[in-house]
Amino acid sequence: MSDISENSITIEAPIGEVVAVLTDLASYPTWSTAIKSVEVQDKDASGRATKAKMSIDAGVMKDRVILDYDWSKSPTEISFALDDADLLTEMSGTYEIADNGDDTTTVKYQLTVALSMPVPAMMRQKAERATIDLALNQLKTKLEG
Repeated sequence: MSDISENSITIEAPIGEVVAVLTDLASYPTWSTAIKSVEVQDKDASGRATKAKMSIDAGVMKDRVILDYDWSKSPTEISFALDDADLLTEMSGTYEIADNGDDTTTVKYQLTVALSMPVPAMMRQKAERATIDLALNQLKTKLEG
């Protein structure tokens, strides 16, 4: 398993709004430039996606992936793991969501990626960090306007 890359951001929005945006996978392409398309393939009893096919283009990481989502710790944690992909051999991530008690929310995003071709660890980690930073900043922009 690869090392985990992570970063966090504080968003001026209540936790419920942040969770609502993160739960609506089908809308990711409207605010995330790295997610080109999302096809929800399966949902849980609450209507949340448990399996989604995505086309991603995050710079050096371009692939078609199928991700399995785990909502068991929601609303404070949303995680996903790779089910299938064309190039990636691993892709797992977690959003840790904390209510700051003042209508702001801190979101920590952790991501681990491995490719089927050899890539130096430093390059992989740089791409992971860039992907995380972009996702968090675009989430913040979506929620704060």
